[in-house]
Amino acid sequence: MALIDELVDTLSGDVYAAMLETGDDRLHERVAKAIGALSPTMEEAFMTSMRLRLAERRGRLFFAAELARMKATQG
Repeated sequence: MALIDELVDTLSGDVYAAMLETGDDRLHERVAKAIGALSPTMEEAFMTSMRLRLAERRGRLFFAAELARMKATQG
């Protein structure tokens, strides 16, 4: 894994955890802006990592709701 991937993965994980803890759903945007001032390449990699984490969460929430709905209609 390249250095940028390691750095971005660690940072996005920490930011994601802070977002869940604080309820601040725009924290990643402010972090990305701060990163972008020095490295647009890292900013884009960070945003890609964050989008993946956020999409995975949305998918899991959707799946859980669909599963609950299907179980409710069967029982």
